[in-house]
Formats: sequence, C-alpha cells, structure tokens
Amino acid sequence: MLTQRASGILLHPSSLPGPFGSGDFGAGAFRFIDWLHEAGQRYWQVLPLGEVGPGNSPYMSHSAFAGNVLLIDLADLAEMGWLNHEELKSTPIFDEGRVEYGKVGEFRLQKLRQAFTVFSAEKKSIFFKNSKLKDEFNAFSERECAWLDDYVLFMALAKTYQTYNWNNWPEKLASRDKLELDKASTKLSNELNFWRFCQWQFDRQWQKVKQYAHQKGVTLIGDVPIFVAYESADVWAHQALFDLDDTGKANAVAGVPPDYFSATGQLWGNPHYRWDRHAEQGYAWWLARLRQTLRHTDLLRIDHFRGFSEYWEIPAGAENAISGKWQLGPREHFFEAVKAAFPSMPILAEDLGIITDDVIALRDKFDLPGMRILQFAFGGGDDNPHLPMNYVANSVVYTGTHDNDTTAGWWQTLSPEERMRVESFIGTQPQDIHLRMINYLMQSVANTAIVPMQDVLGLPSIHRMNTPGTSEGNWKWRCSASSFNAQTAALLLKMTKDAGRA
Repeated sequence: MLTQRASGILLHPSSLPGPFGSGDFGAGAFRFIDWLHEAGQRYWQVLPLGEVGPGNSPYMSHSAFAGNVLLIDLADLAEMGWLNHEELKSTPIFDEGRVEYGKVGEFRLQKLRQAFTVFSAEKKSIFFKNSKLKDEFNAFSERECAWLDDYVLFMALAKTYQTYNWNNWPEKLASRDKLELDKASTKLSNELNFWRFCQWQFDRQWQKVKQYAHQKGVTLIGDVPIFVAYESADVWAHQALFDLDDTGKANAVAGVPPDYFSATGQLWGNPHYRWDRHAEQGYAWWLARLRQTLRHTDLLRIDHFRGFSEYWEIPAGAENAISGKWQLGPREHFFEAVKAAFPSMPILAEDLGIITDDVIALRDKFDLPGMRILQFAFGGGDDNPHLPMNYVANSVVYTGTHDNDTTAGWWQTLSPEERMRVESFIGTQPQDIHLRMINYLMQSVANTAIVPMQDVLGLPSIHRMNTPGTSEGNWKWRCSASSFNAQTAALLLKMTKDAGRA
C-alpha cells in the first residue's frame, strides 16, 4: 500500500536529452532528477530498463534480467579512460527529437566495443593502474552469474548465427547440450566478456543515478512486463518453464482480447508460462526477476496484472487475438510467494483493460495499488472507475500512460459533445487542457499521481510514446534540454503544493 500523498513523472531514460542519439544515464538523467526536485515531484517512473526487442519495444527484450546497453553513458566511459573525448565530439548527426534506433545502436555498440578493448588490455596488463575496477568487474560477474552467464552466451551465439531465434541454432546448442555449451563458451570467451562488461557498466552507472535520485528525495518506479520474448535468453535457458512443444516452439502465445485499444485484440506473441512448473520450484525464477528489478528501482509496476488471475491464450500461428481463450493463472499462490520474499510488497498492479471481480479480489487481498487513467474517465456513467470521484487512496492515477495518446492529442480527437462532458467535470478555467487535467488529477483522493512528461509539456499526438497494435514509429520520443526549465517546474510545484502532494 502507498500511503504517502505524492506525485511524479513518467519518462523513460531513452527520452532524455543527450548528445549521442538517445537519452542515457549521463548528465541528462541527473539534470532531470534536479528538475523533479525543483518541481516537488517524488517519483520517477520508467518503462522496462531491459534491451529493446522487435519494434524497439522495451516489453520484448532479449533478457528479463539484462539492462539496455544503449543507455550506457559514453561520456562516463571516456572519463574512465576507455574512450577518447575528442573522438566522441565527432559523433554522427542524430535527430534530437526521435531515437533513430538503427543508427544509434550501431554507433553506441561500436563505442562500447572500443571501450571494452581498452579495458581488456588494461585488465591483462601487469601495469593495470586501477585494480579496484578489475575486482569490481569480477565481483559483478560472480554475483550475477545465475542469469548473466546464460545471457552473455545467448548474445554471443545470436551474433555468431545472425539470429536471436535460438531454435534455429544447431540442435545441440538449441537444446543446451552441456558439452556443446562449454565448447561455445571457450571459443567465444572474448565476446562473452564484452557483454559482461556492458552489463557491468549499465549496473554501475544506473546505481549512481539511483543514489542521486535518493539524495534528492526521488523514488524510482520500475516496470516488469508479465511475459518475456520467445527470442530471449530466458526462454532458451529455462525451456521447461515455458509452454513449448517438443521442437522448442510455443504451443500458444500471449495477448489480450479486443479492447479499447484494438478491435481485433493485441497479439503480443510471447510464449506462456508453465505455471505448474514455476510453482514446483517455488517461483524461484520469478522471484529472482523481481529481485533484479528492485536492485534498479524502489517500486515496480507489474504489467498486465490480469494475467496472474487469468490469461488470454492464443493459438500459435493465429493472425490476431480474437481466437484466444481465458486460462487460469497462478493467482494467490504466486503472490503468497512474492509476499514471503518481499514483505513490504513494493508492487503496483497494472489492472487496466477487462477487469473482473477475481482480479479486483486478488489485487485487494495483497493491498496492491491499482491504476486509473483520467483519459478513460469520461465515457459511460458516473460509476466509471476512472472518474476521480471513484478513486481510492491506495491507487496510482495517470492522465495517460505510455500507451495513450498525449492529453493534448487526445483532446483533439474528442467531439464537441465529449468535450462538454469532460469540462462538466474538470471545469473551463482559462488554462490549456493538459494543465486542467493535471490539476484535476492532482486534487483527487488517490495518494499517488503520475503524469507523462509529454502532458506536463502539453505536447500533441506526434510525441506519444506508443500506439498499441502498431509496430512502427513507437518508443522513439525524446524531449529537449529546454523542457526542464524553471517556469515549468514552478507551475508543476504550485499544483503539487495546492493538492497537498509536495
């Protein structure tokens, strides 16, 4: 349960300003934390921090444990002596408003490999000046080996065979024959250490960001996708924990039925879990996954909470999600194990979509705060749970999420009649719609209010983060350095104070 009356901002690190084509853990992250402090905000909510997958989605990562190496601050690596400051000044010209993932990925990985080459040479030298760094690298590799060893081998093999689809690798590697895995590990040892180096730097840099956030009174909210990608180290390394056939292919895939976002539902394509086998192991893999996320954040939002009660099972090969059916999830049994491991239950439940009584009962049994979206509030009757008059204190409320249009863009899609209904609730003050919506949200009884940065800035639809059901153009938005200005901070601080949240 969240008892502190406070508010915060939803902004993924990739959306921060910075000189190398995308936001990262560099100066932009620290400036944003300063701005949060100036604006009286106590939460910074991020999307999943893992590597992006197909469509640049952070919800389709190649690992449920590894961090996105594209978020590593290259300037910091230059400070460590592993990159050349002058060479970094002659970077390609990047779009400052959008992440060009192909271009950014190629450039950043090239620089990471350069940094690793220098570090490796230093580490092997008898004249290595900073043995502490060598010890840190070795300690990190040993501490994280339970997931890291599988991950680095997966990445090295994916590079070798030019595909993340592990089922297309040689059969003995796909089926994880120990002798073949050992031979591959020996042959690819340098590549394995490159990916270890990257994960070490991700963890090292993000821990500095986290520490600075805490110094400024800012709590970090992370995000855990309920499912993992088929083309991931997790499915390859733990095939028995997923619903796969004898050839290693998924028997059925995940998604959701038709809803607000899509008339044909959403076909995510992730393999389903063998929950019976997870239960036999005391949900060890899941608990390790949550523990890893909580190493990087203070609270975590579990995406698609509905799936723990019932999940939508779609036949493999289906063209859309319509033909799926509901199956029972692990329910209370899973969350009892979570509560035993994490007694404070630092979890937010993403309980959007088609929510039934059993989902509500599961959420409330463990005092988990649910989510409410103000953009959803003005359809239906006065019993709409997204109307602030129906909020409860133990909830997290948003103007919109990363899946919604920006509030300014959403307003443009409304008919005159719909606008009149909205204004009958929020009033017709001489303010832009995004400010009226934020203020209305802030004044609600909910203890926790989160606003996407795009809504703070009043940006139109072109700046939205994701459009569900589409595969192009998503996850690319970036804000400018001028976004974090004193005027915007003062305006947000006033609304926050007036609502008793500062």
